[in-house]
Amino acid sequence: MNNSQTTLKIPAVAAGDALRQEQWEELRSLFPIYIALAKHLELEIPFPQERRNLPAKASNELFSQVAGWVNSMDQRVLVHQLRQLLQTTTLNASESGLRALILRHLRKPAKTTVDRDKIDFLLVQYFVLSAPPKIYHKQIELQDAAVVMQPVLGEIDSTPLAWCEPLEKMIEALRSFRSVRDLLKTDFIVQGRKVKETAGGMFYDPSALIAFIRFNFLLRRTLIELMHSDLIAIRNGLGQLEAGGVRFLDCMSIGMTANESITRLKQAAEEWKQPFQKEYTERTVSQAFEKLLGLRSLVEGGLEKVAAKQAVSIPAPAAKAPATKGRVAQAEATKPAAGKAATSSVAVSTEIPTGLDFETCMEQIWEQLIAAPPTRGRSMTTIRLGAARVLLSSWEVSAFVTEDGPSAEDLRRAVVARALVAASIESTRETGNATNLDRALAVARMEVTRLLEQVDVAKRAKDTEAAVNMGISAKRLVSAIDEAEKL
Repeated sequence: MNNSQTTLKIPAVAAGDALRQEQWEELRSLFPIYIALAKHLELEIPFPQERRNLPAKASNELFSQVAGWVNSMDQRVLVHQLRQLLQTTTLNASESGLRALILRHLRKPAKTTVDRDKIDFLLVQYFVLSAPPKIYHKQIELQDAAVVMQPVLGEIDSTPLAWCEPLEKMIEALRSFRSVRDLLKTDFIVQGRKVKETAGGMFYDPSALIAFIRFNFLLRRTLIELMHSDLIAIRNGLGQLEAGGVRFLDCMSIGMTANESITRLKQAAEEWKQPFQKEYTERTVSQAFEKLLGLRSLVEGGLEKVAAKQAVSIPAPAAKAPATKGRVAQAEATKPAAGKAATSSVAVSTEIPTGLDFETCMEQIWEQLIAAPPTRGRSMTTIRLGAARVLLSSWEVSAFVTEDGPSAEDLRRAVVARALVAASIESTRETGNATNLDRALAVARMEVTRLLEQVDVAKRAKDTEAAVNMGISAKRLVSAIDEAEKL
């Protein structure tokens, strides 16, 4: 591998007095960030309050003082400290400040590994700040990253680099993950760092930088989406435990007390933050998320105990419930039949209609969910359509059996589209005829667009939970489409 430094086409600096003025303007834009860093780290600030509003032009003495202090701060501040500040303050909303901070580090003639890690982090922060909202819900390509980063890196060739191929393979694997535990079973953080470290000077090639930006963003997005899914399952489970009369849980296995109140655990779930404020390593990320997963396991274990105690008094569901879409009709369909033992063995047709009738397929899914309700506390439920098995999250199941309204309808349609694609994939593999698959893909693409529009609506309404749920369902539908398009 050639580890020679590649020259970045970053904005050129001027000469003479113009150079000094340009450097001063950059220092002025960075100064508030460094002041905030010093306050956060409780470091001495050699500028009294009245001198912190820097003038448009500086004397030689002031220029030297500010430049010298900023240089010393660069040596003292580590990347996780910078990450914590920018992710927890409004400074992260300053495009000009982030751009100046990135360019300052990129212009350094000799960069340390600390400089490299700061650049790596700052570039992703800039991407998150500057990317248009719709890009968050698509399978981002290198060209997308190149367009967003153009103000910082200039015109970029988005042709994939051969030595960045390991990043592409990891991105491909991210699409199949369904829980945080799936991600933690990998060593993707270590692998990504290894690719970065072996790159040497080639890391600063603009084409390489956008490859790392894309990888880091997609890894973070997947982790956050999966984290929200686990948090939703925890909150729902705690609500069910409370309704079942449970008031405390033994949480010693995750470093809490033996008698944690359900109220306290619900508060902890609401307040849970992204655990990226410490040094970003596989160990620290794993520890933080293992605690989250541990809490979910404890909640699900508690639900199983409650269900076991109630099992003797829970009659069987009706042998077969009619498919319907109204809340009242659903309630009637799920009323227990007196005098029958509980059973989960219900005969439900799973044959896929030849003509891919959307409504008929929705009714088949509805029948399966109503006729054999999911076990309490279960976060994922499997339905069958033809030869395909499709996993549904708790909120997707709820959209069929307990909820109504616009978002529930959109989730139901997305689930049906995903199931049709999955069933058509199996049919195509078996028969070699892709007619049904083409029809299913046309439907799925339309439903992705519909669902993403509703995600934006939910975000504007500040309905975070609905936006997250629909966003994850949309991502799963996109993954199904991607898989189908490879056939």
